[in-house]
Amino acid sequence: MADQDTKTPKNGKTPDKQPGKGGPGKPGAPGQPPGSRGMMGFVVVLLMVAMLALFLSSSQRGREITFQQFQSYYADGHIDVDSVVLRENAILASLVQPEVSEQAQLVRVPLTAYARETMSEQLFALTNNRVKQRPQSGWMNFVWFFGPLLLVLLILWFLIARSMRAAGGGPGGMLGSFGKSRHRTLTKEMTGITFKDVAGIEEAKDEVTEIIEFLKNPKKFTRLGGRIPRGVLLSGSPGCGKTLLAKAIAGEADVPFFSISGSDFVEMFVGVGASRVRDLFKQAKDSSPCIIFLDEIDAVGRRRGSGFSQGGHDEREQTLNAILVEMDGFGSGDGVIVIAATNRPDVLDPALIRPGRFDRQIAVPLPDVKGRLEILKVHAKKVKLGPNVDLEKIARGTPMFSGADLAAIINEAAIGATMGNKDFIEHEDLEEARDKVKFGRAKKSRVREKDENKLVAYHEAGHAVLQAHLKDADPLHKVTIIPRGDSGGATFSLPEKDRMGYSLKWLLATMRVVCGGRIAEEKAMNDVSSGASQDIRQITAIARAMILEWGMSPKLGFISYTGSDTREMYMPDKDYSDETARLIDEEVKRLTSEAYDEAKRMLEENWNKVVAVAEALLKHETLTADEVHKLMRGEELSKPTVADLLSADRARSKTPKASSDPEPESPGGALPEPA
Repeated sequence: MADQDTKTPKNGKTPDKQPGKGGPGKPGAPGQPPGSRGMMGFVVVLLMVAMLALFLSSSQRGREITFQQFQSYYADGHIDVDSVVLRENAILASLVQPEVSEQAQLVRVPLTAYARETMSEQLFALTNNRVKQRPQSGWMNFVWFFGPLLLVLLILWFLIARSMRAAGGGPGGMLGSFGKSRHRTLTKEMTGITFKDVAGIEEAKDEVTEIIEFLKNPKKFTRLGGRIPRGVLLSGSPGCGKTLLAKAIAGEADVPFFSISGSDFVEMFVGVGASRVRDLFKQAKDSSPCIIFLDEIDAVGRRRGSGFSQGGHDEREQTLNAILVEMDGFGSGDGVIVIAATNRPDVLDPALIRPGRFDRQIAVPLPDVKGRLEILKVHAKKVKLGPNVDLEKIARGTPMFSGADLAAIINEAAIGATMGNKDFIEHEDLEEARDKVKFGRAKKSRVREKDENKLVAYHEAGHAVLQAHLKDADPLHKVTIIPRGDSGGATFSLPEKDRMGYSLKWLLATMRVVCGGRIAEEKAMNDVSSGASQDIRQITAIARAMILEWGMSPKLGFISYTGSDTREMYMPDKDYSDETARLIDEEVKRLTSEAYDEAKRMLEENWNKVVAVAEALLKHETLTADEVHKLMRGEELSKPTVADLLSADRARSKTPKASSDPEPESPGGALPEPA
């Protein structure tokens, strides 16, 4: 059931309906409908009658004895000769009781199908044919066997039907509570989130602030004849902060905040979604001024009549129609504002986003470098940071990261520092957390063969050398051969600025960097491997996007061939001829071949640099951008190798420590991290 607003009215009177108290005209126990006590009494009487019938049926069966005991009782005169009755499955008789007991005691001799004929002959001979024969009625057998079970089922059915009708309360009917809205009422105390906790989306905060100001002071806006928007649609990529922004509204606005997900409207019963919509908006109007937040509205608000969802009786479409009708019913003085959030505004029905329903659409984009820094500072308040932490560098090295990704970086860094028994989070922990969130956990314990390790080293060296040489590509950050996620190694770049679009020079340089791994491993090993599969997918995707979406092909010109992206149809949308498709394939092949040939030429000219970087990777496993540039200039690295670190660690573990000058112990099981 939904949480209801229980605030005391302004007149100071206590509402008639309080939890645990009966309202006016509803006497009885808390939460019971009218007349529920009388119906419960009727059910109790039925149960008592059923138990009495079972008791009487068991008492009529009598005390069970053997036929030998029956013969002994009859010979001694303890059995009334006129009460002996022969049935199909038993012999019944009454014992002669003394004068102190007026009630006769029944005895019963069970008969089996095999012994019935013999025992019947003996019974007739014993009583001189003074036996009464009464065949057992088949109807009575059915009643005594199935009667109690049917009575119990009838009572259970009555109780369930009664409770469902009581819970339905009108429009729900026999559906019970299915027709009720499943929203949650949020307050500032429940969420604990305000605008101070929301960073990186300043424009969206400004537009939402207008909504909160209207709810607090509506006359300020209506003074000049303006009308506040009835609905606000928040759209953006997953993790950008749409739901967080809605919770901040609940923390800032001193009005009821009804929150519900789009999937909560739809059930297996037809008409439940529309019933819940009507119930939600009815409660919202009764609690105005208030805010209704519909999360993931595309679950019910998709475009009608598209794809394979044809027909006007679809449950989702009925729910959407109910939302449209309810939003049309708002007046300027209702004080109800609907806020919806979605990741796919392009699939919403046009009737839903027209002016008059969702008048205002607020884009919640991925944060820029300034926004990422502010988000990191908000989440960094909850953890302990070391003196060497540079949040600005982390913000600059996380392009296209959402707010949820940045929160995960801070959390993963805190977990990593805790597992390392550190007193605070260091910058290296944040770097590792960023790589873990983006590419997966580093597999430092994985053991590879020597040839495989060499192949990976040359593969990553090819990427790194081209990344360092091409000025139009992003600057090199670091390169490693430690497996991470599904990759055997990785080469990381560090963009100098946020990129709102992709230039042709940057795309061509990136395609050349992508080709460097396969070229270097082929030249070094005289063989190729499947390790370049991700590189092949990346360069193909870039080439096809350049031709189909961005018009960067001289042969195909300034034309888009991608079609509509509604994701409603299973068949791809193809708006060009077979001849154009052939030209597209030729252009994709041309762009990838030119990038491959140019990358091969550059690596052959700088092969000694590739060898130097690859050999250093085999020794140190991880190299920074400065170390790569030193190697490319022909300089030597002075830092210890991984083997040296492991040898020194083993030597320290074997050397006994002096008791007078103890050295600080390293965490148990800790291994030195590669440089």
